[in-house]
Amino acid sequence: MTTIAIIGAGPGLGAAVARRFGSEGFDVALIARTPERVASLAAGLTGQGVTARAFTADVRDPKALVAALDEARAALGPIEVLQYSPVPQPDFMRHVLETTHADLAGPVEFSVYGPVAAVQQVLPGMRELGRGTILFVNGGTAVVPHPDRAGTSIAFAAESAYGHLLHDTLAAEGIHVAQLVIPGAIIPGHHRKDPAALADTLWELHRDRHGFRHFADDLDS
Repeated sequence: MTTIAIIGAGPGLGAAVARRFGSEGFDVALIARTPERVASLAAGLTGQGVTARAFTADVRDPKALVAALDEARAALGPIEVLQYSPVPQPDFMRHVLETTHADLAGPVEFSVYGPVAAVQQVLPGMRELGRGTILFVNGGTAVVPHPDRAGTSIAFAAESAYGHLLHDTLAAEGIHVAQLVIPGAIIPGHHRKDPAALADTLWELHRDRHGFRHFADDLDS
């Protein structure tokens, strides 16, 4: 089996996805910007029987992100699945009339430059394998823009367009690209938005390989 790289790995969704894919035999590369937290997450998963390694990168630093993915490939082998699911920063959430062009630099770095750098780094390895899956995880503003969250509304729309283009372009090569939209918050205990339930959904997107956009729950939930 090969490796899943989870960009933006944390103790909620990232850990749940690591356990789900780990149970299917995948090694797990955990990538996040805080070394101590991602190392602790990897140690906890290792204690649960998952082969997990920690790597550090800020998704707003494309060079660091590329380096982390390269280290992950060297340590764990080819990356068959890439999940891009970092949590947006609070300062991205400004009203549209209070959002300047400078305020959009962070969201665009986060949701456009980061995904493009990551995909470009793992794509050659997927092509060598002859298969691969790229999973984008976004909030509801990727589909329905919100005036109080202009940064994510604009940047998620761009990320969605990029993902859809990849979906259409790479399907013939056996590389599946999908987006999971999670309206509202991830809610422990929720039948569809609990981290373990979302991890099951992401596994199914990798396994079933149909369609680009999928919803974890109703948009008005």
